[in-house]
Amino acid sequence: MHPSPLTPVVTALRLGLHLLMTVLAAVVVVRALLPGAPHPVPVVVLAAAFLLVYFAGAFFGDRRGALPVWLGTLTLLWLGLVVLAPDAGYLAFGLFFLYLHLLPRPWSLTAVTAATAVAVAGFGVHNGWSVAGVVGPVIGAAVAVGIGLGYEALFREFAERQRLIDELLSTRATLADRERAAGRLAERERLAQEIHDTVAQGLSSIQLLLHAAERADPQHPALPQIRLARETAAENLAETRGLIAELAPVPLEGSSLAEALERICRRAETPSLRTQLVVEGEPERLAMPIEAALVRIAQGAVANVVQHANAGRMRLTLTYADTDVHLDVVDDGIGMDKEASARTASGGFGLPAMRARVEQQGGSMAVESEPGHTAVSVSFPLVPRTVVAESDSVDDE
Repeated sequence: MHPSPLTPVVTALRLGLHLLMTVLAAVVVVRALLPGAPHPVPVVVLAAAFLLVYFAGAFFGDRRGALPVWLGTLTLLWLGLVVLAPDAGYLAFGLFFLYLHLLPRPWSLTAVTAATAVAVAGFGVHNGWSVAGVVGPVIGAAVAVGIGLGYEALFREFAERQRLIDELLSTRATLADRERAAGRLAERERLAQEIHDTVAQGLSSIQLLLHAAERADPQHPALPQIRLARETAAENLAETRGLIAELAPVPLEGSSLAEALERICRRAETPSLRTQLVVEGEPERLAMPIEAALVRIAQGAVANVVQHANAGRMRLTLTYADTDVHLDVVDDGIGMDKEASARTASGGFGLPAMRARVEQQGGSMAVESEPGHTAVSVSFPLVPRTVVAESDSVDDE
């Protein structure tokens, strides 16, 4: 947060109040030292104590419990000066600002009223009752209250402006993050398209040509080398396609997470494989990286089931709990060897890649496998909705 624009104003008001108190106390002391003035020594002592306590408040007034003691002591010293010196009533003008600033309403206005009455009484007792002796303190109190109320209104206005400035800066930073995220997504998609149109297409052509060469002359002496080259090209093509799949956006655009998972199930269903998606709990919007990770993991797990499990049924369960979101991919296939499944037949990364993706987003993953039952379970902690709204990128992947 940037420094408040009121900082110079507050500093100027404090310096002005310090100067006012010092000048008024000096006037009281000077008038007390004039020939014929009553009680000169007690007045000087009390005035010095008044200033000492006042400036001590600048160092200790913020401590817990010190403020009421400090303000009470200052008021008692002022009352003693009012009793001894006829000019001590002028110090009430500085006390007005302290009461208005430090005391809550209505106590601040009550204290100002009481101090005004004491100042009027002090002038009346020492100098005789007059209209000026009454009007002067009353006008001073009114001016102090007006300045105090004006300062409060000014402070509220500047506080509101500061809040709007902070919100504007926060919104600008969020928009900049979203623009950067959108740029990264666009660049990833461009790279995926370029790799698909160049490297992948070239490897596919090489594989087809080598396969044609194998068929053309099955007795060719270089047939083993041709077959090895074709298999190498096939492996590299599969790896390239896996890289393209990692770079390309996940199929969430224009749909919810459940709808994307439903599409994955529907595409995987065959006459020999029945698929089902179950959504439990109250669906809510997740952070885009979490939704993308869930879709990618579902794609990989479902691909493993289709290609290797020889399963008859597969079920995806998406569960929204109070603090976590869970995805379970369960099938009734032949099970899997976790070591052998480190890489899938298509050349894409299998369980290690899934686990790395889950851990990257702060989640956890568990795998259970035996003949007739295989389950891949992942979970991610939920974040507050406000955080999700601020962290989502402009383009829903």
